[in-house]
Amino acid sequence: MKFIIPIQPITKKNSQQIIPCKGRYMIIPSKAYTQYERACKEFLPKCETIEEPSNIKCVYYMRTRGRIDLTNLLSATMDTLVHHKIILDDNRNVAVSHDGSRVYWSKENPRVEIEITPVKGWERWGKE
Repeated sequence: MKFIIPIQPITKKNSQQIIPCKGRYMIIPSKAYTQYERACKEFLPKCETIEEPSNIKCVYYMRTRGRIDLTNLLSATMDTLVHHKIILDDNRNVAVSHDGSRVYWSKENPRVEIEITPVKGWERWGKE
């Protein structure tokens, strides 16, 4: 399965918010990330939730050439895919690898191109 989210990718960890909740404090994602996660929905394929072991290749095209953390981008993308039920979970039983993931520059066309392919012969851990 291949699809493109034609929006400037946003990481989940930048500008997190600390809010009070029931006498304690909790960290929540930034408003920018929350808006990004919501906006992604219209570009995601209509499909059954992927439960089998998969390689999830994410090729990012960023608007700027700043210092970009690939692992933070992957984390945000995985959380978005789980949130919208494209994948069941982002643990090692489903998201086996991110082989081929990269970050490039595209000032005029920021986006993430996602390709999800099954991984055969992967041993799953834990209860099913």
